[in-house]
Amino acid sequence: MSSTVPCLWFDDDGLAAAQRYVSLFPGSRIVSTSPGGPGGAPLTVSFVLDGRDWTIINGGPQFPQTEAFSVQVSCTDQAEVDRYWEGLLADGGVEGRCGWLKDRWGLSWQIVPTRLPELLSDPDPERAQRAVTAMLGMRRLVVAELEAAAGGGA
Repeated sequence: MSSTVPCLWFDDDGLAAAQRYVSLFPGSRIVSTSPGGPGGAPLTVSFVLDGRDWTIINGGPQFPQTEAFSVQVSCTDQAEVDRYWEGLLADGGVEGRCGWLKDRWGLSWQIVPTRLPELLSDPDPERAQRAVTAMLGMRRLVVAELEAAAGGGA
């Protein structure tokens, strides 16, 4: 049976990135590395992230990360949003708008509370629009503020 495996291209710091990612997601681990990358770094890093196989190639600087590829993290509550947000921003990440961020390696992530799609698909279009407007003004998504806005309190 075949399977798909996301493969990320890094300059030479893919092992550190994989180590950060597996430290944040429960049940994740580094599986293997292979030699031969730039400056003595591993050429490849295979890891399991949140139950899915991933690979990183340390291939050099010719293909930097862009927003054309991103990872969305669905979070059950605000504490989970905050934990991923802070962990992925650590050591040089950059906040974006609407729950988006780039980690220190330039990989784009969207940290989304599961409550957001519920609010955005509210059958009352005015409630949904208020939630959209609140989201557009945020960096890290805050569930209480989204709910308050949807209810007309913000």
